[in-house]
Amino acid sequence: MVRAAKTGDLAAFETLVKRHESRIYGLARRMTGSEHEAQDVTQQTFLSAVKNLSSFRETAAFSTWLTTIAANASLKVVRKRLGLLTTSLDEATQPDEYGQIPHPEYIADWRETPDHLAQRTETHALLDAAIAELSPTHRAVFLLRDVEDLSVRDTAKALGIGEANVKVRLLRARMQLRERLTRVFGDEKRRYTPGNHAHDFASGHTLQQEKAHD
Repeated sequence: MVRAAKTGDLAAFETLVKRHESRIYGLARRMTGSEHEAQDVTQQTFLSAVKNLSSFRETAAFSTWLTTIAANASLKVVRKRLGLLTTSLDEATQPDEYGQIPHPEYIADWRETPDHLAQRTETHALLDAAIAELSPTHRAVFLLRDVEDLSVRDTAKALGIGEANVKVRLLRARMQLRERLTRVFGDEKRRYTPGNHAHDFASGHTLQQEKAHD
């Protein structure tokens, strides 16, 4: 279909648009947080795709190439809104990006399994809200890596950052989302406090040492 579109077959390109339009809009909607901006990004993505289709070398999947275009267009919108038009994502990195990963403040077993929760409509809404609360840099990495299923290399290439940066931001995003959802789905009766947890661990470690000594 892509090769047919490259020859100027508009019907083939329209088929590609229909196949990917919903997914690209969903990505843009989550990255920008705006329906109007997402519509603009979706339109820009396909206009850019048809304009640059001849340069698509097919070394990656067409969906990956299209996702990269959409991600860049979305980030351009976000940068402009935040006044970061000339600031790269690496320059906008938090000072402690490569520092110690913060421990979650709210730790508790969930009342239901993630599989059961995933079947509920309200869970999707809560997840979307939690994703929207992430910083633009962490949100972009999470969406490309965990939602669009791009590889670390493709995610880094799409965002113009290093692979190590992708891994750090993805870990931070996952932890923030996990804690945000745990505050909703966690069982307060089965909550662990960091202090007590550390004490239990230390006690257990000491007990193991004593047994080993005996």
